[in-house]
Amino acid sequence: MLDEPTLDAASSAAPDGLVQHLRHWLGAWPPLSAVDVVAAPQRTQPAWDGRIHPVLGVADATGATVLSVPPDVADAVREAATGGVEPLLAQLPALLGDASRQAFRAVFRWTTRPADAPATGRWVAADAPGVPEWLHPFGGQVLVATADDGSHLAGVGIKRHDAFGHELAVVTAPQARGRGLGRGLVTQAARHVLRSGTVPTYLHATDNVASAHLADSAGFPDRGWTVIGLGD
Repeated sequence: MLDEPTLDAASSAAPDGLVQHLRHWLGAWPPLSAVDVVAAPQRTQPAWDGRIHPVLGVADATGATVLSVPPDVADAVREAATGGVEPLLAQLPALLGDASRQAFRAVFRWTTRPADAPATGRWVAADAPGVPEWLHPFGGQVLVATADDGSHLAGVGIKRHDAFGHELAVVTAPQARGRGLGRGLVTQAARHVLRSGTVPTYLHATDNVASAHLADSAGFPDRGWTVIGLGD
């Protein structure tokens, strides 16, 4: 298993696998200034879901940020970034040519030591009968928990960004919440990702208390890191 720094040091340090993931995902890491704008061809290419994500950014606990944008707008974004990240967020959609969208900031977490929780799911093909539609785009194998009658209770899909970092996405049906199914699935999926030599990551909205609690309980501590993207 990959070594993980203590929480006291984790805000400024990251395991090698995560560093490699961020370098591939964003185009550079770590940030060398308050805001490093990277001209990244990745931002013009289909991502794990086949869609183009024209901006991605990650900020560490100090606020130092790598912002990954298409090469043709990098100079304009770099110029706008001289005032700092927060003012830049309001300008990003227009700079990227889509003023109808809005930039967002979310919590970025990772682990190399998931919590010791019992497995609550089984791996099945994403397009297997009974798998809900929201899991289909993940492809490959997804993790599901079902009731005795076969009805779906919870699931985890894996966003396979690159060979170094895989992001976990979990949804629990309303009637199944509060039973620890989500925690069990996330820890089970995290162990699976780690066994493949990849770092599991977990993202959630800053105001999503339920997701934050699940992440904490599954062994994905909040280190004060955030991710920047463009909403639909």
